[in-house]
Amino acid sequence: MQFTYDEFCGENILEIKDEVYNYLIKARRHKIDDEIYFRNLKDENLYLYKIVLIDKKKAILNLLNSEKKILINNKTLHIGWCVIDPKTVEKYIASLNEMGVDRISFIYSDYSQKNFKINIEKLEKILINSSCQCGRSDIIKLDIYKNLNEFISKNQNVYFLDFSTTLIDEKKDEIKTIVIGCEGGFSNNERENFDKDFIVGFDSNLILRSETAVLAVCSKIIL
Repeated sequence: MQFTYDEFCGENILEIKDEVYNYLIKARRHKIDDEIYFRNLKDENLYLYKIVLIDKKKAILNLLNSEKKILINNKTLHIGWCVIDPKTVEKYIASLNEMGVDRISFIYSDYSQKNFKINIEKLEKILINSSCQCGRSDIIKLDIYKNLNEFISKNQNVYFLDFSTTLIDEKKDEIKTIVIGCEGGFSNNERENFDKDFIVGFDSNLILRSETAVLAVCSKIIL
């Protein structure tokens, strides 16, 4: 772990309990006078605390110092991800966080199964753990759109990953926002709203799963 997350860190005195206590004291076996880095992922600061008291259910730490330390990717990318099985999203979203994706908007496209419900709170917990491990000073921002038209109307210069002779490699420096379809891709009605100059594809004859496409897009544009 590069740091420990606690939403209340930043105060001169920090009390840890429950999950954070169990992890630091019982699992990692930290002791009095140990120094531990924390972030609250709300500001850009890295906080260094020292353990001064440990009892059976909580520990008290004193703030030693703090510094503004931003650790994010130089390139930003906004993914419009048409809704797929949430279990699949949960499996891959940590990797997208480590790559440096700035925002993911989940879109209920024509081919998305409407019974799939995106649990933002659960995903944010996964992202927090991911940032603790990779050192990122924030997490991916998450939101939800009811359909593709709504997403297009509220975002500018939206690219679409679809079948195209224009390869994503040719546009990767221009792409700031890109939509990835769900299983089955996009409907004909949705394609009618695409700007043909903003459609890109892969140099491949194979059909990718949605999660594979998302990882491939991010690696080409960001890394």
